[in-house]
Amino acid sequence: MGKESEEELTKNAILGKELFSEADLKKRVAELGREITKDYKHKNLLAVCILKGGVIFLVDLIKEIDLPLSIDFMSISTYGIGNTSTGVVRITKDLDESIEGRDVLIVEDIIDTGLTISYLLRNLRSRFPKSIEICTLLDRDVRRIVDIKIKYAGYRIGEQYIVGYGLDYKQQFRNLNLYMN
Repeated sequence: MGKESEEELTKNAILGKELFSEADLKKRVAELGREITKDYKHKNLLAVCILKGGVIFLVDLIKEIDLPLSIDFMSISTYGIGNTSTGVVRITKDLDESIEGRDVLIVEDIIDTGLTISYLLRNLRSRFPKSIEICTLLDRDVRRIVDIKIKYAGYRIGEQYIVGYGLDYKQQFRNLNLYMN
């Protein structure tokens, strides 16, 4: 047995254990990409990434979608001081292009209660897209409060705290594979 460095021990104490390997993530994202490719043939696809967490997932996902598509970004805030929910959803960065008549695919890192995505769906539907669906890397449906239809989900997870692959702890660890604590 080799000795772990102090940095590795600290990282392991904070992060816990790896949830999915890089190979597992690549395989699942490729499967989602093939499914989306099949479903969106001959459609006007716009992938809308929810920042910041969804960006790594989006980049890997669109590489696996074998279709012409556009991307746009939104940023939403539901947290106040200390990551405590304020109960108010705020759009902090809106779309740059119109979604009217477009087939919109919302790309999200994780969906928990469904409250934020429910707000987002209502907001985007008022802009008259042709269709709107959700693709999330992680579906934590055990905490779901609002009934949400998620067409594409990478993994279902439980209550564990997750960081990596876009998800953060105090803006750190987004660049790692997925870890749970």
